[in-house]
Amino acid sequence: MNLSPPPNGTNGVDGNPQTTLIDETTPLLKGTVGTSWGVSVVIGEVPPCEADVETAACDSPLLDKVPSAEVPRDITGIISILLLGVFIANADTSLVLATSGTISSEFDKLGDAGWLITSYTLAMCATQSLYGKLSDIYGRKSTIVASYIFFGVGCGICGLGQSIQQVIGGRLLAGVGGAGINCLVSIVISDMVPIREVASWRSYVNIAATSGRSLGGPIGGFLTDTIGWRWSFLGQCPPTALALALVLWKLRIPRLENSTKQSQISKLRRIDFLGAVLLSVSIVCGLLVLDLGGQRESWTSPKVLFLLGISLVAGNGFFLVEGFWAKEPIFPLRLLLNRDVVTSYINLAFQTGAQGAMMLLVPMYFQVSAHASVTNAGAHLMPSVIGNAFGGLLTGFVIKRTGRYRLVSILGASSAVLSYSLMMLRWHGHTSFLESLYIIPGGFGNGIALSASFIALTAGVDACQVAIASSGLYLSSSIGMVSGLSIAAALLQSTLRKQLRISLEGMEGREQIIDRAVSDLDYVRSLQGRLGELVTAAYIKCLGYTHAVSLIGAFVALTAAFCIKEHRL
Repeated sequence: MNLSPPPNGTNGVDGNPQTTLIDETTPLLKGTVGTSWGVSVVIGEVPPCEADVETAACDSPLLDKVPSAEVPRDITGIISILLLGVFIANADTSLVLATSGTISSEFDKLGDAGWLITSYTLAMCATQSLYGKLSDIYGRKSTIVASYIFFGVGCGICGLGQSIQQVIGGRLLAGVGGAGINCLVSIVISDMVPIREVASWRSYVNIAATSGRSLGGPIGGFLTDTIGWRWSFLGQCPPTALALALVLWKLRIPRLENSTKQSQISKLRRIDFLGAVLLSVSIVCGLLVLDLGGQRESWTSPKVLFLLGISLVAGNGFFLVEGFWAKEPIFPLRLLLNRDVVTSYINLAFQTGAQGAMMLLVPMYFQVSAHASVTNAGAHLMPSVIGNAFGGLLTGFVIKRTGRYRLVSILGASSAVLSYSLMMLRWHGHTSFLESLYIIPGGFGNGIALSASFIALTAGVDACQVAIASSGLYLSSSIGMVSGLSIAAALLQSTLRKQLRISLEGMEGREQIIDRAVSDLDYVRSLQGRLGELVTAAYIKCLGYTHAVSLIGAFVALTAAFCIKEHRL
């Protein structure tokens, strides 16, 4: 379909000039020439997707087929507004990674530190699949607003929480909002620019995200060391409110024609609630099995087996509902038969899981091995996120210039393999400054995966499937993150107790020392003499085992990168 602007400035329908303000209440008409913020934008008619004619699933405007010369210039203003939210949401992630040990130690629940991250990503996984479809039905802006509200309320609850359970509850709400903040910006970009330009624009999103992650750790650590960890959450509320106000005031995103004509009841009927619930239950229960098994509960405990059973039953129910019942599936199963979809999901999921496991344990490593403060330990994450930003920028440049993405995907996964291999071989305590930079290639590889996987996905699916497929991509990333964190934490906890028992053999009060050592990092840092050396050596040895989790994830991502089928853009 040719979406080039019609000659002589006409609208291509009746030959008459037409200028329409594009906002959330204006339907997209065939050939309409609209203006937003004073800039003309050519909007094309949405073509039906052959596979979705009966389900009316093709609601996304096909703006990614517009020639490069016709890229809407007002996208700069649109993306600039959304980048503030991306920055805040990602700053929150590294903030919690750097301070989770301190927060949980205050409640004497160091073993539950992983829940502060896991609960956030579990909530993201449970709601991620909904955002693509909801944004098709209700419009991009409405779903963006909802995600900011959830995130801000969640941060407020975390800052005011009086127990670890209340803080985790706040993290759940924040995760619901974070799922939309991170996902919808990429969907908006894919709506508005050609696919060859998408990686370049996503590189700016990467910069905002990595800037947030790089600053979140040191800021969170500084606040924790000075006025308390609560302000690391409460301090996020004002900028979140500002971002929400800017979205409500300035953001103008084309609303889909179908969403303006349908009643609220008709819109609700289009949502596959049953499929969404079954998918969420299956994913959350499955991830809880990974988090609990071998760490808080034995793999054969009734609780773990019960959760596993629920996960399997809900998963099978989801496939039955999506395949035979749902008129508009929350996630069409035919996407899983698409090689481009599967390789993109696997590549990003395992890269993200590998990176998440590493970033959870790096601050802990420097707190134990170098007795670093929370601020300094969090600062050690900065090289990784800087590498992430550079990887995203390089990917955008390469794809824009060459139209190819397979080779750069292989480069990213190979870089991650190198990073985690060096950490396994060289991080054994007394890590020098140069050796601390071994995490840069891991961040570089993850930055490439974030951009290249999205391009590989959008290049391999119909335009009407981009929003739903993109939600699935972010869901795979969230699942990978939770899995990586849970497996690494479980491995650390299971090996640490065994190693401490071996190292402290014959020492008086061994079990009491072990209980405190595995639950309070401040206690570990306060130990002196021979006891301090033994406990520190046990920690460092067991932290070294966890790098194997990242290395295996990187190898799987590398295999997926080699299997990518490249479409010339």
